[in-house]
Amino acid sequence: MKYKLTLLGLLFSFFVVAQSKNQTAVIDVDGVCGMCKSRIEKACLQTKGVKLANWNVETHQLKLIFNNQKTDLDAIKSNIASVGHDTDNYKATEEAYMSVNMCCRYRDEKVVQEHK
Repeated sequence: MKYKLTLLGLLFSFFVVAQSKNQTAVIDVDGVCGMCKSRIEKACLQTKGVKLANWNVETHQLKLIFNNQKTDLDAIKSNIASVGHDTDNYKATEEAYMSVNMCCRYRDEKVVQEHK
C-alpha cells in the first residue's frame, strides 16, 4: 500500500511539473482578413514550442499557448513580424510587409476601410 501511494505521489508530481511548462498569452497583431489570420497563425505554429495560436480578425487579438521552456513571446512576435505583421514591439520590415497580398496591407487606411 505504501508503495502504491509513493508511486501515485511521484506520478502526480510529474504531471504538475509537466503542466507548468505551458504558458498562455494574448497579444495584439495587426491584420485585416482571413488570409492574415492564416499567415499569422502559421508563423506562430512554426515556432518551436507553440501549441496553439488563434488570431481573431475583428479584435486583432492572438491567443497563444506555448511551452516556455522552448520559446518565449519575443521569438513568437519576431516570427510574426517576419511574415509581414506588426505586434506591439515588433514591426515588420518594409520588405516583409510588402510581401503580403494587396488586400492584407493593414497599414493602408483604404484597405482597412474596405474590410469593415
